[in-house]
Parts: sequence; structure tokens; C-alpha cells
Amino acid sequence: MKVYDSEQIRNVAIVGHSGSGKTQLTSALLYDAGAVNRLGLVDDGTTTTDYDEEEVARKHTLSAATAFAEWKKHKINLIDTPGMANFFSDARSALRVADAAVVVVDAVSGSEVITEKVWAATAELDLPCIVVLNRLDRERASLSRSLESLHEAFGRTLVPVQLPIGEEKAFSGIVDLVANQAVTFGEDGQSPSSADVPAELADEANAAREALIELVAEADESLMEQFFEAGTLTQAQLESGLTAATANRQVFPLFCTSAITNLGIQSLLDALLTYVPSPLSRNLPVVDSEGEPTSYDAGDSGASALVWKTVADPFAGRITMFRITSGTLASDSTIRNVSNDSAERVGAVGLMQGKTQETVPEIKAGDLGSVAKLKDTRTGDTLAAKGTSWRFAPFLFTEPVLSYAIEPKSRGDEEKISTALQRLQEEDPTIRYARDPQTGQLLLSGQGQLHIEVTVAKLKRRFGVEVNLKLPRIPYRETIKAATEAHGRHKKQTGGHGQFGDCKIKVRPLERGQDFEFIDEIFGGAIPRGFIPAVEKGIQEARTRGYLAGYPMVDFSVTLYDGSFHPVDSNEMSFKMAGRLAFRDAMERAKPTLLEPVMNVEVYAPSDYAGDLMGDLNGRRGRIGGMDTRGASTSIKAQVPMSEMLTYEQQLTSATGGRGSYHMEFSHYEEVPAHVQEKVIAEAKAGGGNGDDDEG
Repeated sequence: MKVYDSEQIRNVAIVGHSGSGKTQLTSALLYDAGAVNRLGLVDDGTTTTDYDEEEVARKHTLSAATAFAEWKKHKINLIDTPGMANFFSDARSALRVADAAVVVVDAVSGSEVITEKVWAATAELDLPCIVVLNRLDRERASLSRSLESLHEAFGRTLVPVQLPIGEEKAFSGIVDLVANQAVTFGEDGQSPSSADVPAELADEANAAREALIELVAEADESLMEQFFEAGTLTQAQLESGLTAATANRQVFPLFCTSAITNLGIQSLLDALLTYVPSPLSRNLPVVDSEGEPTSYDAGDSGASALVWKTVADPFAGRITMFRITSGTLASDSTIRNVSNDSAERVGAVGLMQGKTQETVPEIKAGDLGSVAKLKDTRTGDTLAAKGTSWRFAPFLFTEPVLSYAIEPKSRGDEEKISTALQRLQEEDPTIRYARDPQTGQLLLSGQGQLHIEVTVAKLKRRFGVEVNLKLPRIPYRETIKAATEAHGRHKKQTGGHGQFGDCKIKVRPLERGQDFEFIDEIFGGAIPRGFIPAVEKGIQEARTRGYLAGYPMVDFSVTLYDGSFHPVDSNEMSFKMAGRLAFRDAMERAKPTLLEPVMNVEVYAPSDYAGDLMGDLNGRRGRIGGMDTRGASTSIKAQVPMSEMLTYEQQLTSATGGRGSYHMEFSHYEEVPAHVQEKVIAEAKAGGGNGDDDEG
């Protein structure tokens, strides 16, 4: 494989909503460029970038994968990304190392929820976007309807540079509006030939070309003057102006394809060379040691690289995928991990063609590469020369929205679970796992039901660990609503030394989130100083077991103000018991109540579903906080009790046909309504405590 210089490289992330044909488009680009010898098909499980068993079985991309093609003396790096909300973080990571996004849109569905999410992500990163209207061979495929939804979502600067020739199954070619000519394809899609624009499309093509020229002219003052003088632009002016306007996100050109029939692919390859800027045009954002934005000189920094993905390969070990941002990284060399200040020995560097690594002697600035078995390097790390004072801006991964309790099917697998999950977390930082200190359950958290299921499948397939999934126990809390006084007296005579401890306390509620405070107001030796910590310890132990349903008691204050002792029979254990008894006595009059965790929830879905979704959230005891409509999509903000959200994803998927997604994070605790409290308390008592409710 030839080693390419920066100006000959193009890095593109293929992004878009699930089902728009991103993987099939990637496969067609590789095939037409000659990188593979057959057109891989998603339905057959033969594409280069969907190689994981779960991806093949589900016919969906679950993890970003890279491939490359050589086209007209250039190297095009393609990053095929997931289009489902559960795996959106991988698409964001891919955009960090791309120089442009190819936003793939289904010609039947038009703009969809994830289309808008990836568009917003490209805007944050200031990335140029090329829009590909794909699947134009499908029944009900329509350029005009798709454009209507795209314009509503993204504005009129999204403009066709091609028109389809023929509709649905009759789609057979394109009108190139820049060259002002038609391009038709042979049966294999690889034999393009130019011709005059068909007469039946002449008026539409002329109008579309004029609109394109005006938009490009508006983006450049000198072209605007030329346009006013001549009434048009030359083809060369149009192409150069469109290239500059695309790079500056002033114009977003739209191309027409059918990846499954391999139509429009070679024209798209040409467009990637023309309209995608080279890596030389972009320095990735960096920060200094204090986390403040700074800059670096790519031409004078030695070898540096940003790690954008890690793959836990069961055979090759950890595979680190990176973008070289300056200098050259050679095989059998050493580089510094600036993020953790460790030296890394670099073995054979290579280029990833799906799951296959092609070894090369070196990788130059701007290119994407990989290396196996780095010891201490993880996704988001910066690799650079020793003494480098900057590092790349950190990756911000989405917090989990869903958790399940996991238990090993085999007793011998308890220790293996944590090791396996640690490996998978290196590959997918959006996975979380931790032992819940309140319930004792090991919780696996992720971006949704599918994310959890895929992770469990990887545990079994890669590490031989099988687990059972259960709905997690809700971490309810208990608190009090009234102040009161209480008395705890422990007296026991067993022959010889007895046991005696006596204490009086005042309790009162605290503000939410204050947890617990203990105030010592003992004067005059009513209780010896050495026994006062024992009273607090007894109360602390009692509050962890709660009063109503076995959940921890929080947000209350205890003042120890009086008591008595026996010079012989009093000891630490006696006063600890007295503290417990005082706590129980106080709870009888302090109006104890249950608290539940409340989540901030944001739901994204097509606007047509907004009314039903708000009704459903209200039915889950949710409080709607606002609604924002952008284009054809709506986001709904609400606060909803955690207990009502355990199975929400299934309902959302069913209600929206899989077109909705949501994000959820903890907000606060608040009192549980009385009728719900009765049910929770009854279930806790029936289960012998707080450990058996809410399992499924």
C-alpha cells in the first residue's frame, strides 16, 4: 500500500439515520474504487465494515469501522458509523477525526431524528457536510419530498448539485448541475457515460442550476460581482466557488445515489476529491495542561496522534485507532502518551480495511491508522513527542440512560464479569458498570435496551461469560417530615456486669440532599464523652436500614441532649443499642416518608408523535418542562420518576416505530405519592426488605 501525503488524503465520516444505507454506500464506494473485488451486501452479511457477528445478525452497524480506497491518485478514508441512538457516541467520535461528513438520507423518509443529531454534531465541530440522497431506486423515493423535509430542518443552503434521471425502479442516472450534463450508468453502475440533459428534465435542471449558481455567488463577494455582471458563473467559477462554500459550511451540496444498485457512486467518489478538504486545512482542537483552548503548529510538532477508538480484539488484543495530526509515525518506534505521561512502544502500524489490518512502514500526517497492543493508551488519549505541553480536547461521552442488574449464570464467573466488562469499556466508553452501594447489585448501564443486549452478547461470545439481566431495584430513600423528641434506654442484666445505656435525642428534617448531621449537646457528664460516638454509631446503623421499607433514612438531624449511665454496666455496646432504640422511637412520631429518584428526561421524535409522547409521560407521573420543535422533529423535556422509566425504551420504540430516542439523567429525590408508597412498602415487606422489588 502506498503511503500518501496529507494533500492526497480525504477523511470522511459516513453518518445518518439508521436504515438510510450508510454501510451499503460505503461498500459501493469501496467496490467502485477497486478496493474490494465484489459489492458486499448488508443483507448477505458481506460488507467490509459490518463484520461483527452482532452486526451481521441484526443487519445494522453497531460500531464505527474504517476502510479506505484509492481513487485518482488520492486515498479516501471512509468511517462507517452507527445510525441508532444507542450507539450515537461512536458517530460523534468518528466526526472528531474526519475532515467532512457524508450525511446519508433515505429518499423515502427524508430527514429523520438522527439526521438532525448528526447535523448538530457537525455544526459543533464546524465540519463541512455533503448530503447523499440514497435509495432513490425504492418505491415512493422522492427528491422533492426529501428536499422539503431537509430544507425545513436545515435551511435552503442545502442544495442539489445533481438531479435523478428516472424515478423509483426507473432511476438510471443523474443530471450533473455543475457540468450541466447527464450521466448514465451501465448495468453494473461502473460504466458512466455523459450525454445532454434529457429534454423532459431540461426546465427543472435549468431552474435548479440557476438556484445553485445564485447560492454559490452569495457565498463569495467576487463571485457575486461576476454574477451581477454576466448573469451567471462559468463552470470553473461554479466548481471553485462551490468547493470553497462547502468547506466554509455556507453551502451543503446534495448528491443522488442508489448504493444497492451501485448508481451514482463514481460521481460521488469524484465529489469527495473535489469538495472534501484535505487534512491540511484543519487542526484538531487542543487544550493546555489547565484544560484551556490553545493551539499547536502541525508543521513543527513532531509525530502526534489522537486516539479516537479502541477495539478489544480477542486474538490481536487491544487495537488502537488514531489520526496522525502532525509528523510521521513509523513502525517499531516509541511515542509518548501525553494524557497519562507514559511511553508507548509502537509495533507494526497499519491501515484498517474493516476488520483487517494492512501493515505499512509509516503513516503520515492527516491519515488514519492503527496499532495493536499499546499498554496504557485509551480512547481520547493524545500521543505526541516527549515534552508536548498540549493535548487534544477531551471526548465527551454521553451518560447512560438505562441500567440493568446483571448476575452470572455460573457461580465461577463472578470474577470474570468485571474483567470482561473492563475490556469492553475500553472499546465502548459509554458502557458503565458498578456495584450499587445501597442494593448491592452489579449494574450494567448503557445507552438503551439494544446497547445492553449487544454488550451481554459480547460478554458471551468474546469472553465466555453468560449473565442474567434483571430490572434494577429502585434506590428509594426514607426521610422525615416532622421534628420530635425521643428516648432510647437499653438495660440488660445477665449476672456479673450488666448492660446499661440511656440517651435522649431531638430529630428534625433537613433540606433535601443534606443527608445527615449529628449534634452533641451533652453537658455536665450526663453521658461520658467516650460513649457519645457509640450513640451516633447506633443511629447511623439504624438509619441505613430505614423504618418504613428498609431503605436508608436521609436528610435529618439528630441532637443528643441528655442521658444517663451506670458506672459499672455502661459500655460502648450499650450506648450503641440505646441510639438504635432512640432512632426507632423517634420514627414513630417524625412522620417518616419515602423518597424516590426523579430523572431529567429528554425525548426526541418526529413531531407527529409529540402529543402521544407527552400524554404517555404524563401517565408516568411526569412533569413536562418544555417542547422544542425543529424541522420535522420535536424534543420534549420532562421530569419523571425513575421507577416509571425502567421499561420506557420499549414503549418509545413501539410508539414511534423505532424513530424516537431519549436521554435521561438523575435530577433529585422527592416524596413518593401516598398511593405509590403503600405499594412500595407492601412489596418491600413481602420480599423481606428492599431487595426484591422491581425485578423482572
